[in-house]
Amino acid sequence: MVMKFFNNPEKLWNLVKILLEGLSVTGQIFILTLVFSIPLGMLVAVGRMSKKWIVRGPVSAYIYIMRGTPLMLQVMFIYFLLPRILPFKFDRFPAAIFAFTINYAAYFAEIFRGGIQGIPKGQWEAGQVLGMKKSQTFFRVLLPQVCKRVLLPVTNEVITLVKDTALASTIAVTELMSLAKKQVSSSSSIEPYVIAMVMYLIFNGVTEQLCRLAERKLNYYQ
Repeated sequence: MVMKFFNNPEKLWNLVKILLEGLSVTGQIFILTLVFSIPLGMLVAVGRMSKKWIVRGPVSAYIYIMRGTPLMLQVMFIYFLLPRILPFKFDRFPAAIFAFTINYAAYFAEIFRGGIQGIPKGQWEAGQVLGMKKSQTFFRVLLPQVCKRVLLPVTNEVITLVKDTALASTIAVTELMSLAKKQVSSSSSIEPYVIAMVMYLIFNGVTEQLCRLAERKLNYYQ
């Protein structure tokens, strides 16, 4: 393999700057997906546990569809097919964020549901004995314990999200992987893929360390 970048510091730096632009978009997809999907996942989890079938049924169907079909297909459906049904069209980036959000909310919902149902019922009763409202018991007593219980599976999903951001390239969102592909095509060298791999590894490493920090902060709730 002829090295066109690693043997030329100037070209290598220019390549890194180009890929960093893509990494910035990858980071935006990652952060916005978490910001929207985690609260939505909690709401979906509550709906999934509802005693009313009219609520539980549609929520269960939503979770089944999101978990049972590929994220790539969902991204393409929202960008290409949904505008044929709705009177408006998503731009590429918002379409990707919407698809990632509703997909990961379904996975987070099942994780949260398991965490909530794993809390002993005595915790609710203890809150009532102390004169707390249900909302106070949930947010002050149960939620910190749920966060501790679900942190590991949530961490796994978050790390998967870092890699799944590459699927935004299916609708031509110029994130890290799409820019790496363009550089490989124009240079006939796989070195851009090597740089992209290193960037993904660093991104994942930082993400994992932040999750471990959160886990140490929640060690009190054991």
